[in-house]
Parts: sequence; C-alpha cells; structure tokens
Amino acid sequence: MKRIKYVHGGFTASEISLGCMRMGGLSVTEADRVIQTAIDEGIDFFDHADIYGGGSAEEKFAEALSAYPGARVKIILQSKCGIRNGQYDFSKEHILSSVEGILKRLRTDYLDVLLLHRPDTLMEPEEVAEAFDILHNSGKVRHFGVSNQNPMQMELLGRYLNQKIIANQLQLSITNTGMIDAGLNVNMRNEATINRDGGVLEYCRLKEITIQPWSPFQYGFFSGVFLGNEKFPELNAKIDEMSKKYGVPNTAIAIAWILRHPAKMQPIIGTMNPQRIKDICKASSIEMSRTDWYDIYLSAGNKLP
Repeated sequence: MKRIKYVHGGFTASEISLGCMRMGGLSVTEADRVIQTAIDEGIDFFDHADIYGGGSAEEKFAEALSAYPGARVKIILQSKCGIRNGQYDFSKEHILSSVEGILKRLRTDYLDVLLLHRPDTLMEPEEVAEAFDILHNSGKVRHFGVSNQNPMQMELLGRYLNQKIIANQLQLSITNTGMIDAGLNVNMRNEATINRDGGVLEYCRLKEITIQPWSPFQYGFFSGVFLGNEKFPELNAKIDEMSKKYGVPNTAIAIAWILRHPAKMQPIIGTMNPQRIKDICKASSIEMSRTDWYDIYLSAGNKLP
C-alpha cells in the first residue's frame, strides 16, 4: 500500500482509508475480520463519525480493536461531529461534548483527526476556534479538518483557528465529478462549466489540504453503485477493459482512477466485505496512464470542450 503525506499534519497514512459507517451492524467477530483485513492490506487510517449507527459503529470498532494490545498507536483514527437531528451544530458546547462521546465510544484518549461534519451556516468561527484550542491543548485531538466545505468557508474558519485545516472530505467518484468538470470547462457556456464549489479542488491543492473522497462507487447522492449498473453500459465496458489490462478487479480500477489525480487524494471505502477490501486495495499497485484516465472519464458521459 502506497502512502500519502498529510503536509500540515506532519504524518503519512495509507492512500486508501476505511470508512466505518456500516460497522455498527456487524458482530464483533465480523468487525474484527474487517479491521484485520484492512490492516493486513496496509490500511492504517480509519474514518468514523458520531452519527454512524448512532454511535454503534465507533463502539463496535473499539470492541474489536481491544483484542489487539498496542494496536491503537499503529493506526490513525478520524471521527466527525456537527450533525444533529434536523440541524448542524458547530457550537463550542456541542463540539466538546461530541468529542467526549467519541473518545468514550472508541475507548481512546485522543483522536488523530477531528472533522466538522458538513457546513453549519450558523457557525461562529470564534467558538469553533475555542473548542479546537481546548481539544488540542488537552491532547484530546491532534489535528483538525472539515467535510463538504468550499474555499470561502474554509477561509472564514481558518482566519480564527490556531491550527491548520489538514483535510476536506468531499464526494467524488467517476460519476460524480463536479469539482473536476468545472476546471475542464472554463469559459464555456454549458452545464459542466458551472462552478458549484468555488474551485475547491484547486484550493485544496494550493493549501495542501488532503481531499478525502467519499462514496467513490456511488452515483448521484447515494442513488446506488455504478459498477455493474445497466444505467452506465459504456462506463462499465471501459472499466472492464481496464480490469483486464491491469489485471485487477473493477473496484480497484474505480479507486485507481481517483488515485491517479495529482491532488494526492485519499479515498474512503465503506465496504464491510473483507474480500472486497482486498480487491479494492489492489488499486494502490496501479500506475494508470493519462490516456486511460481520460478514457474512463469520457466513458462516464463527460465531454471535453
């Protein structure tokens, strides 16, 4: 497994991470197998959120990990907070109480990374900064980031923070390429030219903020997977062609396509199937060509101006 560098975090991590949203529905034995498979494949970065399974995902992960003394210091734990029923909440009180709950459920003294889960338009950045200072100075959170935020939202927050934003979790897959499309269609009068996120891809590259693509196999907003889907015949034909060319499963091609981008992103995979984890991790061994990358992009229905 290749590794990526978190420039502002001062650490490296596996270039593929495991999202644990679905872990709450597993038995401890099943969760153990998932975690061990991921580690065996070179994954050392695990992504959580306080809302996943109502906290059960974090609890199940911790219970399974407890069977391996000393494992905590060998992995990177990330969790997210800020989503409540029917609202977002970046208040100081909510952030602090959320982290206390996360640490308790994960049975750890600290988080390596804490992300703010989606933007809160009622955010008071001074309050967030106070919460982050308390968490950082107490050793409860080492690094901070955001999810689904545009450049100006990060600029506003960063003005008050004493820590660098090291990550931004954003939706990206072969069929969800908005952040890429706008940059390829500059100065054009078509749908793809609409800049919906303020140039977040280029901003994160400039600021050395690691993009963590979520739902890398989904199309739409959790509409389903595109692999093997009859709605995407041309795309699947091309992916199958690439699978044969590179000698890996189609899931690995979908992830290798993301890894090929020079932004050095870290896709988050959410499968709880050990064999699927093994298949996906083969993406790290692929050096996809520029031509193959564009061929896949175009086969998804995208057009170049």
